[in-house]
Amino acid sequence: MHNQKTALLVMDLQNGIVSRFADKQEILKPFQQAIQAARQNNIQVIFVRVGFSEGYPEVSKNNKIFSAIAKNGGMTFTDLSTQIHESVEPIQGEPVITKYRVSAFTGSNLEVILRSQEIDSIVLSGISTSGVVLSTLREAADKDYSITVLSDACIDSDPEVHRVLIEKIFPRQAEVQTVDRWIDHLK
Repeated sequence: MHNQKTALLVMDLQNGIVSRFADKQEILKPFQQAIQAARQNNIQVIFVRVGFSEGYPEVSKNNKIFSAIAKNGGMTFTDLSTQIHESVEPIQGEPVITKYRVSAFTGSNLEVILRSQEIDSIVLSGISTSGVVLSTLREAADKDYSITVLSDACIDSDPEVHRVLIEKIFPRQAEVQTVDRWIDHLK
């Protein structure tokens, strides 16, 4: 693996999403380990969050998930809920990308950054497995990126959906590994 051509995507680890798992802070350990390993091995770490402009001009009434957010308020760029969770805080030089849809690519500058840095291999982590990870994996595969999914650095509120995606769906388009196994491959 050419580390200069690889990026670790840490997706939707923002306050409003991480807070849903506040009673289980240990679930953030694999993310922290992956970020630390990436930094030690000169792998670009890119944080991705979902957020909207004041007034929600990016939200269609046809979008079930996001139209509910627009109706109830919150999740704007400046909102505390859209800031990256302090347990995985970005350091200098690590981009924080804002997306407007479920996939990390849709409406964001992710692809511009990946192309500019000549990155062709991405490592996916995030909340949730059936949301941002699935959508980003599918789009990345269609864009011909080499993809690794960190199975224990993906969380879903439905353990069975997580299991099916990790064991049956993701291996068709990605290498699926635990964080420890990925770190071993870096050495």
